[in-house]
Amino acid sequence: MAKIWKDNGLTIVLMLMFIASIVGQFLTGWIVENQDLARHGEAKIALSEFLSNPLFISTVFENWESEFLQMATFVLLTACLVQRGSAESQDPDTPPRDTGLATKGKQAGAPAMLRWGRTARELYANSLGIALAILFVLSFILHWIFSARLAAEEAASHGETGPTLLEHLASGEFWFESFQNWQSEFLSTAVLVVLSIFLRQRESPESKAVAAAHSETGA
Repeated sequence: MAKIWKDNGLTIVLMLMFIASIVGQFLTGWIVENQDLARHGEAKIALSEFLSNPLFISTVFENWESEFLQMATFVLLTACLVQRGSAESQDPDTPPRDTGLATKGKQAGAPAMLRWGRTARELYANSLGIALAILFVLSFILHWIFSARLAAEEAASHGETGPTLLEHLASGEFWFESFQNWQSEFLSTAVLVVLSIFLRQRESPESKAVAAAHSETGA
């Protein structure tokens, strides 16, 4: 057990924080939804019913969408753009790290996929960005679908016709939901990149060594 914690402590703590946060979102969202129903003179919904409520599901994927967009964008941009002095950037004065993959793939401990041919190497060499981009697209689609259902329910409660999926995709409401999250993700990433030039966090791989010069680039 001690070895599991030592080797996986970061993931374990982050997943526990995720579980606590999504349970908190679920419970407080249920309370808010029932308060809103009470104000309109409608019957409250059970806790189990809220699990499939478009309000809950839409807001979950709305946030996941922005997080995966942030990570995918950051991974891809840091592969081709530089911020000198930042711990979050590659050093522009060092040679490329991932050249000669066909040869490096034969070294002990190298991922087996590097020995499966050129196409497999290229896919694996870009697999992190691809995976994050796919997770963003899936989250975006699910946010779109359940946001449209929520908009349809709200329209029906006012005796109006709800939007179709395509109509909702073109609506200001849907893009307002997305952009309000996207802007904060890009801002926080840019702030991290710049602050890591001048500030430090002891022993964190997201920071340069405490005694490193401000001009030193990369962790």
